[in-house]
Amino acid sequence: MMKIKCLNPIAQVGLDGFNENYEMTDDLAQADAVLVRSASMHELELPEGLLAIGRAGAGVNNIPLDACAEKGVVVFNTPGANANGVKEMVLCGMLMAARDVVGGVNWVRAHAGEPDINKAMEKAKKQFAGTELQGKKLGVIGLGAIGVLVANAASHLGMNVYGYDPYLSVNAAWLLSRSIHHTEKVEEIYDTCDYITVHVPLLPSTKGMLNAEAFGRMKEGAIVLNFSRDGLVDEDALEAALAGGLRRYVTDFPTERTSKMDGVLALPHLGASTEESEDNCAVMAVKELRDYLDNGNINNSVNFAPVSLGHKNGTRLGVFHKNIQNMIGQIATVLGGEGLNINGMASKGRGELAYTLLEMDPGVAVTDAVMEKILAVPGVFRARLIG
Repeated sequence: MMKIKCLNPIAQVGLDGFNENYEMTDDLAQADAVLVRSASMHELELPEGLLAIGRAGAGVNNIPLDACAEKGVVVFNTPGANANGVKEMVLCGMLMAARDVVGGVNWVRAHAGEPDINKAMEKAKKQFAGTELQGKKLGVIGLGAIGVLVANAASHLGMNVYGYDPYLSVNAAWLLSRSIHHTEKVEEIYDTCDYITVHVPLLPSTKGMLNAEAFGRMKEGAIVLNFSRDGLVDEDALEAALAGGLRRYVTDFPTERTSKMDGVLALPHLGASTEESEDNCAVMAVKELRDYLDNGNINNSVNFAPVSLGHKNGTRLGVFHKNIQNMIGQIATVLGGEGLNINGMASKGRGELAYTLLEMDPGVAVTDAVMEKILAVPGVFRARLIG
């Protein structure tokens, strides 16, 4: 019986994906797998028996990825499951920035109940006059699941859309509307676009990417939207830009500093906070966990490369090891020496670590003695039998 621990409330439609071979537990120390949304796991002591973590969402800043990888704990996320919810909030952010909807709503609340509010608002509304999106240039930096949806939707609204992504996937390219101008230089977006929205992960290479140089190239009156992560923005440079020619900064990740800056429209991380997104993320996370726990397959992991043999037809062995020469040969030698025939194998490395999945004949018993020999191979740090 596999035991699952939820560190956050997870949509029931996702939990319904577990069958009779699984049960929920309140004790992390007993968990074979964890489901999490926003709870921080950096200070938690992960149990030795933990096999996997399913993040019901895209960002994994709350999970100690390197520590998990070193222990052979596979971390999954759910890219694209909440993409539509975030896309709609980005469009909402553009509209709020363009039309000063928030300012208008606040004015009405401040004058609520006044007998002459109708006359007063006809005079006051001039201060909330804005601009339309149609015909404006939008730059989308990062054309993953969310970026593609934003680009296509903005194009349908009549915007001239520029897209930048040096790592554009084949699937994303197929989904991207032909009306999108794909630029090879992010500087073209900074130089020409009225609106700029960023959809990239927070990595050492992207931290502070919206810096003084980037803001310095932007058009007078440009609007920047950040529905990815707060760390993408250099806050000193942002404050200087808002005091200069930047019209608005719209973010779903306010910080102590940006939340009080003039010119900032800050939302409390609402991008994926819809019933539909939470359901989609939960369903996808459970499917990923089950495919790994039941079949040994790894898909959509953020700390191990994808490895899959499809549905399990025989006894399987999942081996985590260093990504060095002759590891597969040594593992195969151990199994061959025990008279175990390998019917299928898939292996892939990412950085210094790798994962190898092997399938033997149906009904074949892999003894504890064989598992000990596998674990004794230099470079192997975890092995799991999937019967």
